[in-house]
Amino acid sequence: MLILFGCCKMKFDNILSEINGFGKFQIKLVLIQVFAQITLPCHFLLNNFMAAVPSHHCDISALDDGGTFGNLSLDQKLVVGIPAEQDGSLSSCQMFSKPQYQHLSGSNASEDTLTVQCQNGWVYDNSTFKSTLVTEWDLVCHRKGMNRATATVFFIGVMVGAPLFGFLSDRFGRRPLLLVSYVSSAVFAVLNAFSTSYVMFTIMRFFTGMSLAGISIISIVLNIEWFGVEHRTFSAIIISLDWTLGGCLLVGIAYCVNEWRMLILAVTSPLILAIITWRWLPESARWLIAKGKVDAAYHYITKCAEMNNRSKFMATITPRTLLESAEADTGDKKYTLVDLFKTPNIRKLAIFSGIVWYGVAFTYYGISLNITGFGLNPYLTQLIFTSIEMPMKIGAYFLLEKVGRKPGEVGTLLLTGLSLFINIFVPKDKGIIRTVVAVLGKATSEGSFTIMYLFTTELYPTVVRSNGLGYTSFLARLGVSISPLIVLLEDVWHLLPAVTYCTVAVVSGLVASLLPETLNTQLPEFIQDIEKPR
Repeated sequence: MLILFGCCKMKFDNILSEINGFGKFQIKLVLIQVFAQITLPCHFLLNNFMAAVPSHHCDISALDDGGTFGNLSLDQKLVVGIPAEQDGSLSSCQMFSKPQYQHLSGSNASEDTLTVQCQNGWVYDNSTFKSTLVTEWDLVCHRKGMNRATATVFFIGVMVGAPLFGFLSDRFGRRPLLLVSYVSSAVFAVLNAFSTSYVMFTIMRFFTGMSLAGISIISIVLNIEWFGVEHRTFSAIIISLDWTLGGCLLVGIAYCVNEWRMLILAVTSPLILAIITWRWLPESARWLIAKGKVDAAYHYITKCAEMNNRSKFMATITPRTLLESAEADTGDKKYTLVDLFKTPNIRKLAIFSGIVWYGVAFTYYGISLNITGFGLNPYLTQLIFTSIEMPMKIGAYFLLEKVGRKPGEVGTLLLTGLSLFINIFVPKDKGIIRTVVAVLGKATSEGSFTIMYLFTTELYPTVVRSNGLGYTSFLARLGVSISPLIVLLEDVWHLLPAVTYCTVAVVSGLVASLLPETLNTQLPEFIQDIEKPR
């Protein structure tokens, strides 16, 4: 047996290996959380459909002079009422102040071709989307920034919620805060769907993002803390597949539900099942022991042993021996984000992991929001982007098991930077080559995301693990919020956005090399385990 008694103190990882760190109990834990997990990508990627911008042009009904204009066909009305762009398409934001009937004969000459901004709103093509935020509040032309702001506000909410829920779950436990996240996410999402104004919508969207951050942070911590050392890699990959599953689900739901209010309700509906099944969700025994709540920890460990057919081992385990495994009574100790920067080793860990997380998210969303050239409808495009994640995640599992976390993270980030670097020199008219390289970059960027989630949970001690994930998630969402704005740098130099994304990916990869390897190591329980490793 791995557990030693008497003068020697046992570690929770030793206990977990004896009661099976990957059995029916752990499988049940993962399955219970699937309903909430698949909701995350649905909301994180929802703007691709909810805020889609359909083809549109000015409403030119005001040009009807009661004569010739009323007798024209729709196509003829558009010709005489709306100016054409250089590529021959109709202008989306301008119209003629008066009908230009000479355009019907192919002549563009006129003494008066004064164009004005749309005077009576817009007409939208609803063949793909019945309604979106754009059509609801006319978020086009001079108001298009308001449409983009909805995504930024959502991710700012996630950015605020990550450290908040990280702190609260380290203070009050994983299980109760997950319920808070489930309920608040569902409530704010429903209020989103019934918003009566743009301002109300953005406010509710902020709180939806903040609440969903709790699910994102706490779920992965709870799962990792119940899996044994030898199974943590597999568990992290399995958990990350929920994102891919949710992304595919979003495509299917969005294809069937093309009205934005109903779409929000549809993608939020799995949370109802998550709330119902929460009652069967266990608390983290690792967290309970670290907090000195050994009786509750003993209860959950016993349930785990029974479900995994290891009950006979519990004969040698008592609440007292669990208390000894904590190596110190820290039940009254309250940990905060400040503890991530108090001592040297964990301070370096927080700084390096924060930089890497910023770069991972900044690059991932920079690629996701700027890949073009497919020429496909939005549903098929989203499906392709989601589908390429599956083989990358499977490959990440073997990569993590063979070479470790640090080399895997460094390698995927540097390969992402290489893909971005190559595309700088590929001419824009080589669309197929650019697309293939960009998709490869998207795949390696997804790999860096998957690896970093597992890596982070293994780096931080149990007593500040949620705080650590909350802090790094805050920096990641900061990167997400800034990433789309980098595209505006093309006005300074057309290659500057690509150079920026490439530089951030490479620098993040180099910083990742400064982090310690965690392959097949026990999870640290306390900050002392990092400052004075045994």
